[in-house]
Amino acid sequence: MKKYLSELIGTCVLVFMGCGTAMLVGCDASAGSGYLLTALAFGLSVVAMAYCVGNISGGHFNAAVTLAMLMRKKLSTKDAVLYWIFQILGAFLGSVLLAVIFRSGNVTDMTGGFGSNGLAGVNGSALAGLLVEIVLTFIFLMTIQGVTSEKFQHGSFGGLIIGLTLAFVHILGIGLTGTSVNPSRSIAPAVVAAISGNAEPLSSLWVFIVGPLVGAALAALVYPALERE
Repeated sequence: MKKYLSELIGTCVLVFMGCGTAMLVGCDASAGSGYLLTALAFGLSVVAMAYCVGNISGGHFNAAVTLAMLMRKKLSTKDAVLYWIFQILGAFLGSVLLAVIFRSGNVTDMTGGFGSNGLAGVNGSALAGLLVEIVLTFIFLMTIQGVTSEKFQHGSFGGLIIGLTLAFVHILGIGLTGTSVNPSRSIAPAVVAAISGNAEPLSSLWVFIVGPLVGAALAALVYPALERE
């Protein structure tokens, strides 16, 4: 149970800090600093949680990462399912906390949807959004596998490298799709936004579930082939 709770806590912090920063500073292309602050918030959340509870659960905080580890046989099916459940619960906890804080404090949500993902940056194109999410998730998961490889040891810097890579893919992705690379992170804000009266994020939510999962699956197939003698 400790590893499942660790995934809940880590995903909650990721959504609370990442989406919360996006809500506060906005993600307008005319204000590039908002992109960088949001990217850093997501990346540094992973760094913090990787060194906090990552040693207990492996520090996934992301359904796509869990899928890749399941495909690599580094995780049992039972653990994978429970990781997914607790990651989504953690994401909902983070989103609900943001809803309470922003509503009770009468703070303007600059994203208009609790930091949910969308296709506005690609002019509503689901195909373009899918490609963005597949490619960015592929990059992220290839890095994770490289850093955690038993063949190539990276010492205690793994969490830092993974967190910085998440920030790296956010810098491009925020302006296009808001950057998901993580179905757990996308589901909760979209649902909470819908409950709050903005159902638009739900219409494209499937892109941010399918895209990251496909990107993760591809990375789980490609990396072992590259690593193999």
